[in-house]
Amino acid sequence: MSKKRHSIFCLSLLSASLLSVAANAAQSIVRTNGNVYVLSNQASGNEVLVFHRNYVGHLTFVDSVATGGNGGGTGPDPLESQNPVVLSKDGSLLFAVNAGSNSISAFRISGNQLIAANTVSSGGTMPVSLTVRGNLLYALNAKGTPNISGFTIDKNTGNLSPLAGSTQALPGGAAAAPAQVAFVPGEDVLVVTEKDTSQIDTFGLDPNGVAMTGMAFPSRKPTPFGFAFAGPDHVALVSDAAGGKPMKAALSAYKIGSSGTLKAVDPGEANMQTASCWVAVTNDGAYAYTVNTGSGTISSYSVSVGGDPSLLNPTAGGGNVPVDAAFSQKSQYLYVRNGGDGTISQFHVFSDGSLRLIDLTKGLPMGAAGLAAN
Repeated sequence: MSKKRHSIFCLSLLSASLLSVAANAAQSIVRTNGNVYVLSNQASGNEVLVFHRNYVGHLTFVDSVATGGNGGGTGPDPLESQNPVVLSKDGSLLFAVNAGSNSISAFRISGNQLIAANTVSSGGTMPVSLTVRGNLLYALNAKGTPNISGFTIDKNTGNLSPLAGSTQALPGGAAAAPAQVAFVPGEDVLVVTEKDTSQIDTFGLDPNGVAMTGMAFPSRKPTPFGFAFAGPDHVALVSDAAGGKPMKAALSAYKIGSSGTLKAVDPGEANMQTASCWVAVTNDGAYAYTVNTGSGTISSYSVSVGGDPSLLNPTAGGGNVPVDAAFSQKSQYLYVRNGGDGTISQFHVFSDGSLRLIDLTKGLPMGAAGLAAN
């Protein structure tokens, strides 16, 4: 082979190799579009505010869609809860509370468009949190006689129907001040946090998804608020607001058994911040974040396979009275609603758990609530 032909042959091999490397690199970086949803929560008429997320995490306002109900509460954190607006696992349905009119609204999702399904009574007074699993939805009602109430979901239409016999009063009664309800992954159990009684409730479910009488367990730290699950054992990572005492907040971990028993995995990993209220966990369960409203910060934690959190950075991020938080579908971006100035912080999430602020989206009304993302 001549030197010239040999050089051309080698260059061809090099080009093919580089193209292969580039193709493999492109495949390893999965970037997807999606949406972020926030409730306007206005007493004169609640709306779902829709923001489109592009492949690099930036948000653009798309639409506001009336829920057919009214919002409730005032201030930067009007509902004092986690997950008042939620998505189905496959991202095809959205559900929102109407705290001012004691109802829940259901929507089908088509791209950036929300299509109203139906609006039903929440089964109590002032719904503040929702949880979805398969064809079941449970609502947490915070006022009157605080309770949980269940609904079935028509997967074709998105319509909600009350689940007979599913309404159960919270063990803490009128003093409960509940913050969140959620299904335990892999178990027929619901969990509720009660802020003012500093206890965590569990409710077993029968084969039809009907909740049974709840059991109450004392939390290891005061004022349990938001939570999310991590690890193969689906450990509940619970934020400890500690009554808002300065620099006393923490993140605790609990293993919840199939019968609804609750056992502390970690007694509370302090973050030296104030009023840790919201919790978000990456899809792989490797990192957890608390949104510390009182100190205007976000703390990051690494999480062991067994669900035990260890503080990484007490001030991994920040915001103006940061409250609700949610990850994008692949956990590449973390979104945090700032109640102090009506913005949404957009953070890139790195492989070591660190955060970098990439943008701020303005325009949320005062009194807005909740945040869901896909």
